[in-house]
Amino acid sequence: MIRRAVLACCLALPAGAQEFVTAPGPMTDTEFYRAVACAAAPGGECRKPFLRWPEAKRGGVTIALASVPPGLPSWRLALFNQGLEAAIAQINGLGIGLRLARADAGPADIDIHIVLTPPGEVMRDTGVPALDGATLPLGRVALRAKGGEIRDALIAVSAEARRREIASVLLEEITQGLGLMTDISGPAYGRSLFSEDSNSVVRLEGQDAMALRRHYPPAGTDTSEGS
Repeated sequence: MIRRAVLACCLALPAGAQEFVTAPGPMTDTEFYRAVACAAAPGGECRKPFLRWPEAKRGGVTIALASVPPGLPSWRLALFNQGLEAAIAQINGLGIGLRLARADAGPADIDIHIVLTPPGEVMRDTGVPALDGATLPLGRVALRAKGGEIRDALIAVSAEARRREIASVLLEEITQGLGLMTDISGPAYGRSLFSEDSNSVVRLEGQDAMALRRHYPPAGTDTSEGS
């Protein structure tokens, strides 16, 4: 599954922080939310800080396909564009207290870079210093945050992602870029966007949708946790 990286400015994170939570069985909504939002095992304490986009940004967090490698086939670029539009529609359709707005090009609040790096290899010569030197399993998100507030996000996706993976990878990475950074490993969650063991979800439903609504409550509600 896709691994995450948090690049933190003035935010201390433990080295080698666990990238997934193990769930032996189904979790309550609160357990699920805390698992994906702060890496808390069921009944356990948070292992990561809660991270959110600041209130001032939530009316329109901009997102762009910031760079595309030369020679990327037009049909493959079309799949990335379609996947990005679908992900934005899925997230905005939840009615959460945050909206995404597509920008024509970067820099945006969330920049997406398609890179030539094959899955499992180290990114080099991407033109984005924050990405070079990091391993790219398939997709990767990096957040810059301070005091629990996300300042910006970078997403890298391999140009070699399979056709059927592109929409799912983009939806997952963008959701991660909203602050829900931890996967779940367990038999009950094979069809979750946050599954550590699969990569095929293209819709936000059930507890996946609940977690986003809880992280960014719709106007007039207050169900979020953490600072």
